[in-house]
Amino acid sequence: MIEFFERVYYNPKWYHYIISIMLLPLSLIYALVGLFKLFFSKPKDYGIKIISIGNITVGGSGKTPFAIELIKHFKELKVCYISRGYGRVSKGLLWVKKEGKILQNVEQSGDEAMLVANSTNADVIVSKDRAKAIELAKGNGADLIILDDAFSKVNIKKFDILLEAKELKNRFVLPSGPLREFYFSRSRADLILKEEIDFKRVVEFENLSDKMLLVTAIANPNRLEPYLPKGVVAKLILKDHSFFKKEQIIQKMQEIGAKTILTTQKDMVKLEEFNLPITLMKLRLNIEDKVFKEIDRYYAK
Repeated sequence: MIEFFERVYYNPKWYHYIISIMLLPLSLIYALVGLFKLFFSKPKDYGIKIISIGNITVGGSGKTPFAIELIKHFKELKVCYISRGYGRVSKGLLWVKKEGKILQNVEQSGDEAMLVANSTNADVIVSKDRAKAIELAKGNGADLIILDDAFSKVNIKKFDILLEAKELKNRFVLPSGPLREFYFSRSRADLILKEEIDFKRVVEFENLSDKMLLVTAIANPNRLEPYLPKGVVAKLILKDHSFFKKEQIIQKMQEIGAKTILTTQKDMVKLEEFNLPITLMKLRLNIEDKVFKEIDRYYAK
């Protein structure tokens, strides 16, 4: 079912639009609720610079690698990265990383928050209540807060960066399409960045082999297809943010004679404790200088 809707959302054929049109009444209700929240919310100024990295579609658009590059850009500052912590088993507010020390495991933090914690010098907090997390980060001396996936948090005064894919074929709102809000809502963003124009994905591999099992749990996994190397003989794809079972992976590897697991950095944080042979797909974003100049202007105000 998930795979079907990913096709409807990201690579629809003409007959998929029949499903989208049938679901339009639900989409209208969903979108109007978002508009109601927008009209009756007043952004609160927390007295600290806040940058939100988001999108208006479900699924991956490069938010986490963009956050990593942005944190590295502000390496002289004390940055705190705040995420909801999608997929985690824990609840409430948690410090994932504080003053250089990682305090949680990946099940408690969620995969994206742990990837940022491992890849940068930023403090990391996971919390559904972003306002509470902002106050905590500010009280701990943060110079800059980076919010993950917070474009819809209209009650927070922030600099909104919106990431967009190369093309968006289906522009309906959920559940008819992948949009979380009406398409015109993107005009609220302070900076709209287009893939292949403002930023590009750069993929490198470590430990390639001639027989690999692709193991991943990311949204819209078909976006990996253009980057897959030769040697991928089978795929094990789970729902976004899912945790893996070692026995399931080993059984699949034995069935196909795979020498290594091909996986992403986001997935790797959930696989490394299995001590299995890994081929790592390393993704980073090459961001245009003009983008950083716009962000620097915001921070300098």
